[in-house]
Amino acid sequence: MCSEVNSLDLGGDERTLFSITPLCPLLLLLQVTPLLIDRAESPMGPQTVLSASFPSVVSYHKDWGILSEAEARKTQNALQNGNLLEVVSAVLETVRRASSVPVNIAVTGNSGNGISTFINALRGIGNEEEDSAPTGVVRTTLTRAHYSSSHLPNVVLWDLPGLGVTSQSLEDYVVEMQFNDYDLFIIIVSEQFSMNHGMLAKIIENMGKKFYIVWTKLDIDLRSTTLKGEPQKIIRDSILENLQKNRVSKPPIFMISSHESSWHDFPKLRDTLQKDLSEIRCHGPLQTLLYNFEKIINDKVAYFQKEIATNSFPNIQNADDLTESLNVYRLSFGVHDGSLRQVAQRMGKESLECTAITKSQDLPAFVRGDWALKFMSCILLKICLCILSWFPLLGGWVVHFEHFVRRRKQKRVLEIVAEYTKTVLRKILKDSLSQARNQHGNSTTGSFSGGSHNNWVSFSQVKEI
Repeated sequence: MCSEVNSLDLGGDERTLFSITPLCPLLLLLQVTPLLIDRAESPMGPQTVLSASFPSVVSYHKDWGILSEAEARKTQNALQNGNLLEVVSAVLETVRRASSVPVNIAVTGNSGNGISTFINALRGIGNEEEDSAPTGVVRTTLTRAHYSSSHLPNVVLWDLPGLGVTSQSLEDYVVEMQFNDYDLFIIIVSEQFSMNHGMLAKIIENMGKKFYIVWTKLDIDLRSTTLKGEPQKIIRDSILENLQKNRVSKPPIFMISSHESSWHDFPKLRDTLQKDLSEIRCHGPLQTLLYNFEKIINDKVAYFQKEIATNSFPNIQNADDLTESLNVYRLSFGVHDGSLRQVAQRMGKESLECTAITKSQDLPAFVRGDWALKFMSCILLKICLCILSWFPLLGGWVVHFEHFVRRRKQKRVLEIVAEYTKTVLRKILKDSLSQARNQHGNSTTGSFSGGSHNNWVSFSQVKEI
């Protein structure tokens, strides 16, 4: 006689009763559904659009930075429904608006180091021109003054009185000069890197602000040096040594002549400044978007996990078929091949890169390599459950365990797709920042970056970010 076993994980509906003979292990080997079937991604019908059954359970997040409330709600709904193209549009609009946000740059240092002369050079004007910062051999800047330039749109350069102009302490100087108002600092140095410079750099670093060290009057140093070896290297090493004494991380260091703005490190300084201006403007708004994006994804995962916990698998006809489950979740989160291709094209990627994106075999391979899924889908486990089901007292336990395994597999696939979706969103943010920099002729990778911009995100990056 055949032993009757409930809901063995053979790839069919869990409600079906299977009659299994004493040759159950052999039958199981022949009938077991593979972890993922190698087949082309089948077209998704309306019944598989999981987003359609996803209610608006995610509360509206008020802090969306630059976006208006209407735009924020539209973006949130788009992400909930897996419409990444709409999300990309919101990201690019955020970057566009952020690119015109004013940036305040403070230029400071010891009195007599040529702070005002440097500001004029950075603005592309001479010391004698109208509206130039006053310069001279005596102290000319006694209160802070601000300047603008057509070379640096939406940038305010603040000429601060040099350290030592007044008798106040360094801490009082920081308060009086309102350091909290500035987005970036340029510490001007010449002749020597003093203790004040090191302490000032430490204070700025502790505030979490970016700063540069700019050694001016390099032309004078090169003409009058008695140092053996390369003067620039000696000066740079001396600055780094003093910074280390104050436990300050290595900042960008530039050695220039304010009278020769096309020589030495001045062009490099301009390029670095343009890159950092984009990051300063966009970093906060993009971080706000990233926080909201990940919160929405987490809320969506929590909703689906509740459904799975009740053995409800919306729009998934066969909960044991991980290929079907994978495709349904990918469609729900908007990371299926068609969506990724459109996103890549919207981000201005080359056609060859778009082709690489659409090769979705990377994700199934990643799922196959997941140890938890491999264990829960292995033939040996199924054989053990089949044998245990022969014992009347264990039959009920086997059924409950099979339900548990099925739920765990669904949750694991859901987690993999959700993590990949976050990776795609991070990549969108990184590339949008890169686009902003490219508008200024610089494509250097920034704080969102985790790799080269030459290759768009692949599924194998899920665990790397």
